Amino acid sequence: MDVIRLLGIRDTPLSVDEVLVAVGDHAAGGTAVFVGTVREQDHGKPVAKLSYSAHPSAEAELRQVAEKIAADFPVTALAAVHRVGDLELGDVAVVVAVAAPHRDEAFRASRRLIDDLKAHVPIWKHQVFAGGEAEWVGAGE
Repeated sequence: MDVIRLLGIRDTPLSVDEVLVAVGDHAAGGTAVFVGTVREQDHGKPVAKLSYSAHPSAEAELRQVAEKIAADFPVTALAAVHRVGDLELGDVAVVVAVAAPHRDEAFRASRRLIDDLKAHVPIWKHQVFAGGEAEWVGAGE
């Protein structure tokens, strides 16, 4: 079975349970999960609204990131999904999970997976603050 079990850029709500099921593996002694949610403040300013958009190549770039993690770490399974579109406070924006034989491997690989996703996958966050100021944040932030 392929180590990369689930990848996606979706305009529908994300399920942490779906990601956990995807990485379930009897060879794994540890599973690490990161769930990124929309927070009510950024830079000390209240967030009024937020949306994510992705370049058409985002899923292909996400696959490259996942393949690199699978090559660099002894993982048994990994998954990553990111939401696009308009999100509300508390909505899940991204979920990554990695299963590995040992917890340290799972922690290190999942940290690198979310960090590399944010650095290399062309997904941009547009947030508007309560005062009307807005900013774009994206790949390579």
